[in-house]
Amino acid sequence: MNRLNWSAVAPAGAKALFAVHHYVTSSTALPEELIHLVFLRVSQINGCAHCIDLHTRDLLKTMPVDKIALLPVWNEVPHLFPDQYRAALAWAEEVTRISETHASDEAYAAAAAAFEPKDLVDLTIAIAAMNAFNRLGAPFRLPVAAKP
Repeated sequence: MNRLNWSAVAPAGAKALFAVHHYVTSSTALPEELIHLVFLRVSQINGCAHCIDLHTRDLLKTMPVDKIALLPVWNEVPHLFPDQYRAALAWAEEVTRISETHASDEAYAAAAAAFEPKDLVDLTIAIAAMNAFNRLGAPFRLPVAAKP
């Protein structure tokens, strides 16, 4: 079934969402690699094929395949990810599953201990933005670059 191209149908909305993405990727102190790891993990949780494909390809440019392949089980391979990255991934999972977790005090305290206040807010904006993209990419079935 053909689905709408959401960004073509609502270009002003797309522009606004891409402005948030631009802010996160160019105007924060968060490492680019960390941002893309968070983007990929959020997309994995949400099942957005387009975003999983896109962010995996982005990460493959700078990161060993082992880290990318093991991202869904990052907490079982702590030696692959620095402490701050693990804190960001835990917070990304907590915020993405907000209806289940309610952003617990324990999770917030762990994230706040790993990030300066501005960086924690920026990280949370990045997580929120990727959740928004996933909620457009998955239902409108954005294409993937992967070929048979």
